[in-house]
Amino acid sequence: MSIEILLLSDVDNLGKAGDVVKVAPGYARNYLLPKDLAAPVTHAALKRLEKLRKERAELTRIQLVEAKDKAAKLANISVTLREKSTDGQSLYGSVHAADIIKALEADNKIALDKSQLVLPEPIKTIGQFDVEVKLHAEVSATLKVWIVEA
Repeated sequence: MSIEILLLSDVDNLGKAGDVVKVAPGYARNYLLPKDLAAPVTHAALKRLEKLRKERAELTRIQLVEAKDKAAKLANISVTLREKSTDGQSLYGSVHAADIIKALEADNKIALDKSQLVLPEPIKTIGQFDVEVKLHAEVSATLKVWIVEA
């Protein structure tokens, strides 16, 4: 037995906002409805969904503009970190995304979240590195990071 519900938000492995899906009653009652991810299929829920879509579209537009502005700022910026090295090339420790963000905020007053930096593994050598910054689903920038000997 299953019931039909209207998704108010995107739910992984289930559907996108606005989809009408069939789910088990317990899943709807215990997870989707209390977290306000879905609502029973009614005229009021459809109106609410339309209002949410308009609000989200406006919010997404604002976030995109802000991300493009931040990307323009990051295009002309480089971050320099002074670290101790063992042999003039390898670092004693390593440089993580949090270290880069801390230096960026201290030097340039630009705030980022460490999840926005695409750093597959910590930096362990001295040199110049290009680090990708994902500011929005459609906007990314490249940040130049210099690691120099302390």
